[in-house]
Amino acid sequence: MAEEFMGADFLLDSEPARKMYEAAKDMPIFDWHCHLSPAEICENTEPLDISQLWLGGDHYKWRAMRSCGISEKYITGDSSGKEKFLAFASCMPSLIGNPMYHWCHLELRRYFGIDDTLNADTAEDIWNRANAAIKGGGFTPRELIEKSNVTHLCTTDDPADTLEYHALLKDESGFKCSVLPAFRPDKALSLDLPSFVPWLRAMENTAGRQINSFETLCEVLAERIEFFASLGCRASDHAFSYVPCEEAGADELNAVFQKAKSGAKPGALETDKYKTALLRFLAAEYAKRGWGMELHIGPIRNNSTRIFKTVGPDAGCDSIDDNMIAAKLSAFLDSLDRSGNLPRTILFTLNPKDNYVLGSMIGNFQTDEAESKIQFGSAWWFNDNIDGMTEQMKALANLGAFGKFIGMVTDSRSFLSYPRHEYFRRIMCNFLGGLVEKGLYPYEENALCAIAKDVSYNNAIKYFGIK
Repeated sequence: MAEEFMGADFLLDSEPARKMYEAAKDMPIFDWHCHLSPAEICENTEPLDISQLWLGGDHYKWRAMRSCGISEKYITGDSSGKEKFLAFASCMPSLIGNPMYHWCHLELRRYFGIDDTLNADTAEDIWNRANAAIKGGGFTPRELIEKSNVTHLCTTDDPADTLEYHALLKDESGFKCSVLPAFRPDKALSLDLPSFVPWLRAMENTAGRQINSFETLCEVLAERIEFFASLGCRASDHAFSYVPCEEAGADELNAVFQKAKSGAKPGALETDKYKTALLRFLAAEYAKRGWGMELHIGPIRNNSTRIFKTVGPDAGCDSIDDNMIAAKLSAFLDSLDRSGNLPRTILFTLNPKDNYVLGSMIGNFQTDEAESKIQFGSAWWFNDNIDGMTEQMKALANLGAFGKFIGMVTDSRSFLSYPRHEYFRRIMCNFLGGLVEKGLYPYEENALCAIAKDVSYNNAIKYFGIK
């Protein structure tokens, strides 16, 4: 007999798993890596409808709709919100096995009280019921954040950003969640991309001075780091296909910088030398302040020229790269460790072939500065599913100290994405419960429940120095 769809014991296959989840399910959320808009949180406007909440900017859903043959006009085009919602609903039965099927139904249940499954037949009714709930209130960004029990969240912010909305939110007394900036200098690092020169102009405008050398760029970024710190920043974030490690002298670095500033494209080796030097400089600044340095490794971005030209970046056309990452990552981390400049570091891989690469790498550079100072980040993006999370947890448990894991992040642009933490907690408790059921860990309920609560929330709060 089939189990109830997403019943109370959803994903929980054992009594130990259920006990741990009961302890962990009501823990607060610290979303230390997301892409929520601080402007939207600050302005706190009511959404128009569920289509705006669900489909605006959600490239996971866009990608699924394209896979179901939906026309782009119903995805990112000028169709109405209702037309887009109905088109997405028609795809849902085809997403069997996809975590999005679970995410969407968790969101319908937790925020709208709708237990029906979404498909073409139910779409009209669910559209009407969800929008009636929205009109009844309780769906502004801040209300959704507070309803989700989020105590702290870290947005993703460019060094050139003025952080005006963070400053406004910091002074607000009625909002229970701390919205903190996270320093994301990808555009500063990617001097080989067309975005570098426009970004440099924006950075000069924010800094109020010209940036005419690599040395000056470092000075300006250090000033911005200090400014971010003044608004509570505790994390930095970087995306790499692979982490480079190439040596270069000051004159060579400045020559590469001047080449890029003039509009010419540096070569691959020149780019890697520049990235290595700049990331080393930044890492030292993070280490001084006790920040966490997130390294997201492994995407190949904007694969479709057609969609990039019509929709732009972050449109659902990224995928997993297959670079060999171990040797240069090790050399880079070791260079920071030797110089005393290795910050708290979280390593994420998009390619599951590298789970054991990162799971073993973190053990090389641990110190007593923090518990599990070097972390293996949670299953990310294309791995954010039952199998991907379980495999990441297996690797971490086999190779490291699972009880010190800092857990889940939404990595999302949606204010409805917080049930993904529930999804993670259920999978995590089921994984640990399986170890108990197999006799691989004693059924010590208090210890197990403490681990579940720590991984869900407490470890991350401690790791990032949140007070």
